[in-house]
Amino acid sequence: MTVPHWLFGDQLGPHHLSGLGDVPVVMIESRSVFRRRRFHRAKAHLVLSAMRHRAAELGDRVRYVRAETYREGLREAVPDGGEVTVSHPTSYAALRLVKSLDTVRVLPARGFLVPHADFRAWADGHDGRQLRQEDFYRWVRRSHELLMDGDQPAGGRWNHDHDNREAPPKGARTLGAPAPYRPREDEIDEEVRRDLDRWEREGEVRFVGRDGPRRFPASRREALAALSRFIEFRLAGFGPHEDAMLARDPVMSHSLLSSSLNLGLLDPAECVERAEDAWRAGHAPVNSVEGFVRQVAGWREYVWQLYWYFGEDYRHRNALRHHEPLPEWFLELDADAVRARCLATALAQVRDTGWTHHIPRLMLLGSHALQRGWDPEAVTDWFHRCFVDGYDWVMVPNVVGMSQYADGGRMTTKPYTSGGAYVHRMSDLCTGCAYRPGERTGERACPFTAGYWAFLHRHRARLEHNPRMAQPVRGLDRLADLEELLRGERERGDGPP
Repeated sequence: MTVPHWLFGDQLGPHHLSGLGDVPVVMIESRSVFRRRRFHRAKAHLVLSAMRHRAAELGDRVRYVRAETYREGLREAVPDGGEVTVSHPTSYAALRLVKSLDTVRVLPARGFLVPHADFRAWADGHDGRQLRQEDFYRWVRRSHELLMDGDQPAGGRWNHDHDNREAPPKGARTLGAPAPYRPREDEIDEEVRRDLDRWEREGEVRFVGRDGPRRFPASRREALAALSRFIEFRLAGFGPHEDAMLARDPVMSHSLLSSSLNLGLLDPAECVERAEDAWRAGHAPVNSVEGFVRQVAGWREYVWQLYWYFGEDYRHRNALRHHEPLPEWFLELDADAVRARCLATALAQVRDTGWTHHIPRLMLLGSHALQRGWDPEAVTDWFHRCFVDGYDWVMVPNVVGMSQYADGGRMTTKPYTSGGAYVHRMSDLCTGCAYRPGERTGERACPFTAGYWAFLHRHRARLEHNPRMAQPVRGLDRLADLEELLRGERERGDGPP
């Protein structure tokens, strides 16, 4: 008898079934997932739409069950209690679930470039030293012969970050990049929206954020169209301004492929190979291609591997002992309550789309949370729930390790936070703001500038021994207005800045 294969909602591309033959497929839509946590409405829409689109593609091959829980759904899908296979899930919770079911056999993970065993061997070979992303990235490039010329990196350098950190063009309101691919909703989306409306109306679930027209691919066909449009029209201009921000151009030249990769609609190998082909054909410069390859084969792969390598307790790390709760205005995505233009802009983007690119995530939203001392586990949960591409494996290392420095430096060499000068240099978001990036005290004191110095003061004993932070910490001694600054921060509290 043929053993059916269970597809989770983030295992939706054809590579998740390749090599299994024409086996029957089981898919389970669990209502309890949305009851347990308050997800962004656009995220709930995208996940359900993608699952139902995949089920429509599979036709009679799939048994699609809508149930309260996965356990109930599996009993309905396989009533005889027969064996089911499943690819290694993408979260500890899902892995515990499938391992607790006697009839489920777990297969190796798919949708990533490096097997777990290979990464563990590489990491263990570092003898407990810091697992630097740059070292890992070069290892992946070599082992997969990716963007290489023989044993040397294509273009003569491994890292083109120096060319990819330009501020936005002076006076520009947009980068002027060709528009990204945007899907068109169909009858499946209409059904999903009706269901979500009913669930909210009946009080079964509560969402946050807005669910306008779907902005991200929900099918393999749409994901491939998005990839093709990025490679052909947007990749060439991606690199130089990938760290810049513009209020009226939230997408700039970014690929917008993260949700498709994390739903399993795209395989990372096909993305980076298409990018390399574009460079070799002379259609995109090496710095833009290397920047994109670094994001997919470097950072995304690195985060996936660290999630499993560090273990489940990693999510609870809190080296800085930050315990402040997230304020209501942040939880509700109330951008209209925020006066700081940069933070209001980023929060509005999350509210309206469930997405921002990596710099607003790290240097605005994450940096503010770090400066205010918010609980890193709560911040991780917020990013997981509120971003369309957010999954447990994505957000635990990105937030605990990178954004909140809650692991004390196991993943990164320094806390990633800054004053308003960085925001002013890399964006147009300070123009027209109620605050001034160069002011630390007074009514016009920039919350990021004041917050930066208050953060350094609070953690001086830890950070003054960090080679990358020692000089900024010494700068505290030159602040004649430090006491006034700290008093202003106490008075500010956790109200919207």
